[in-house]
Amino acid sequence: MARLPFLRRVALKTLPLRPGSSRALLLLLRRPLSDVADDDPPFCPKPPGRAPRPRKEPAGSSPAGDPDRPVGPDLPFDFRYSYSETSAAVEPIGFREPRRFSPFGPGRIDRTWTGTSAPTRVAPDPEKATGERERALGAPLSEEEVAELVERYRHSDCNRQINLGKGGVTHNMLDDIHNHWKRAETVRIKCLGVPTHDMDNVCFHLEDKSGGKIIYRNINILLLYRGRHYDPKQKPVIPLMLWKPYAPIYPKLVKNVAEGLTFEETKEMRNRGLTSPPLMKLTRNGVYVNVVEKVREAFKTEEVVRLDCKYVGTSDCKLIGMKLRDLVPCVPILFKDEQIILWRGKRDTESTSTSHA
Repeated sequence: MARLPFLRRVALKTLPLRPGSSRALLLLLRRPLSDVADDDPPFCPKPPGRAPRPRKEPAGSSPAGDPDRPVGPDLPFDFRYSYSETSAAVEPIGFREPRRFSPFGPGRIDRTWTGTSAPTRVAPDPEKATGERERALGAPLSEEEVAELVERYRHSDCNRQINLGKGGVTHNMLDDIHNHWKRAETVRIKCLGVPTHDMDNVCFHLEDKSGGKIIYRNINILLLYRGRHYDPKQKPVIPLMLWKPYAPIYPKLVKNVAEGLTFEETKEMRNRGLTSPPLMKLTRNGVYVNVVEKVREAFKTEEVVRLDCKYVGTSDCKLIGMKLRDLVPCVPILFKDEQIILWRGKRDTESTSTSHA
């Protein structure tokens, strides 16, 4: 009988046993059936092993190991997600989530979350806080000591570094700073993004909230010193934020009609700004330490200035416009296609008229 062309002989393959497994299989086959039934895996006892490690609670979770008791941190300021990029003077007009949802978690601290901050229950004593900070800092460092610390920690390969992004000086960053201070006298902070418009503000909040001192500042690189008498065992209780809270709703940054102009004049200013050459080209997460000065110089001769913020992002463009509005000061009149149009306002005309009078 002729073989059919579509029929093929299938070779049966056997799976090789792993080295050392053949001996275990033979011993299992030689054992009586009763012994095998007694060692049935669902009913066999668990082998003795090490006891499980106790779970480590996060910093500031509960004092004295009591999970039902909220933490009462003694830091003399209101807790915010960002200290350098938010202002208590500006009140939001709405919230994107209920204010009862605290980012610290339910029942973890004895402070009430207002939607923007967790205020202290007792009014802080500035003299007491200043005295404790000076006591930890001790005597001022000499020039030789400063030079030694700067040479040790200012380089880019320093392993005691914290990156400061567009969130600015955040609450959880304070815990990172104190964790670095356990093993190093100084921590290196590299600042990028929107907060670099105002480095003085960043330095102030770092010193005020952490209790340290800035001993070195070069463009966007800072060195924060912990002090001579800093004791890591007496680190303040800093409850961590478990998630980033939703940003509240603030009034519109750009109005339909700029203050001091009519609708037609505002439209003309916007068209002039879009057709004018850009003053600067900003990059994403760049260093913007000289942007404010350049905009001020440009406003001495120009009435409208355009900043090219391509690839920066819409949210960062609005943050940059808000920073320039407060620092220059000026009036943002348009955000379009990642372009920022700034108007210098009426202040020059008013100052000229008063000087002639």
